[in-house]
Amino acid sequence: MDHAAVLALFDRDMREGARPFGLDSVVERVGAVVRHVGPEKGWNGVLWSDLSEADADAAIAEQVRHFGSLGLEFEWKLYAHDRPVDLGRRLRAAGFTAEPEETLMIAEVGELDLDVRPPQGIELRPVADAAGVDLVADVHEQAFGTDSSRLRHLLLTQLAGEPDTVVAVVALADDVPVSSARMELIPGTRFAGLWGGGTVEAWRGRGIYRALVAHRARIAADRGYRYLQVDASDESRPILERLGFAPLTTTTPYVHPIARV
Repeated sequence: MDHAAVLALFDRDMREGARPFGLDSVVERVGAVVRHVGPEKGWNGVLWSDLSEADADAAIAEQVRHFGSLGLEFEWKLYAHDRPVDLGRRLRAAGFTAEPEETLMIAEVGELDLDVRPPQGIELRPVADAAGVDLVADVHEQAFGTDSSRLRHLLLTQLAGEPDTVVAVVALADDVPVSSARMELIPGTRFAGLWGGGTVEAWRGRGIYRALVAHRARIAADRGYRYLQVDASDESRPILERLGFAPLTTTTPYVHPIARV
């Protein structure tokens, strides 16, 4: 895989040419910024920018004003190769807080070993309704210790309006949910995104996460997607590297609280 070429393709298709995450959201291009605007429970933020030292501060201030006028917290998703080189410092100066850095990892589906099955006693169950979404959300809260209301809203919206753009799955041990994950399928692109893979603490280290990656990769292959993309934590990066994913850059979420205007 040509890392530079694939990263450029990712920037073009998944960031600059991004599509709304759901029917209740829009993607707007304002000058040199591409932003995603959704409901309060959706994801709101900047996906891509092409800024310089001369115009970066004004562009940042404009996004703060815009989302503030909507009464929305938002995120500026900064990648290590974004410009200007001090964009992170400028965001912090404008009131943003940096969350933990993640690694953008990409693999060619055809190069992965997809013959990975769940460990004994684990059932992988597709999610297609509100009851399944509840299981995914419950696992998410246990695995990450964070509120799952945004995830719940996203999955319910996608399954109701655009079911072909999302795959969600929950791993069960004797009907008890112990792990879950989802995959975003972006029509018109060669990328499928793996998101939310999490396992409750007592069940980690048994190969469930790996099985969930392979399960989603098989579906992506069947649907004709060439690349799989993950924003990997430090915990998942070694597993993904062993599966054949390559680190291409890093990404840091910069979050701005609601700025009333």
